[in-house]
Amino acid sequence: MEWWKGLDDFRGDRAALRRCHNPTEVAFNPAFHRLRMRFKQFGYVNQESLALIAGILSHVKRNNDVHIAAQMATPKSGSNTACVSGLRFRRILKVQDNADLFEPLIRIVHMLDGNVNIPILANSIYWWNSDFTRKDWAFAYYEKAPQES
Repeated sequence: MEWWKGLDDFRGDRAALRRCHNPTEVAFNPAFHRLRMRFKQFGYVNQESLALIAGILSHVKRNNDVHIAAQMATPKSGSNTACVSGLRFRRILKVQDNADLFEPLIRIVHMLDGNVNIPILANSIYWWNSDFTRKDWAFAYYEKAPQES
């Protein structure tokens, strides 16, 4: 969270991260390396996942306490359908390669007006290929929008 909040002080870095089209481009940004160095003390860190997290979080405007999948299922005001359709949600759940999450999750962040649960989003991206993460998302989404199946 500190790193993400710090992007407010380094607007140029945030803008550069937002212009990235993939995690490889994120890895060329000094802001990513500031984040990477913070995690170095913990030992091995999956740098590809960390680059993905940095790129996606650069699009987040506000932190929220609600699970991101539950937010995706919640209708926008004046609507009775989920903010993110069941079809789009299932497509995200089918993604196997973390790098393929980059554009879809940025789109989701924008659909949620940049207001997401940062810890859950970051943790989910990092551990995307664990069965727990995708099940957790499915439970949170369909609890709020069972009709979207």
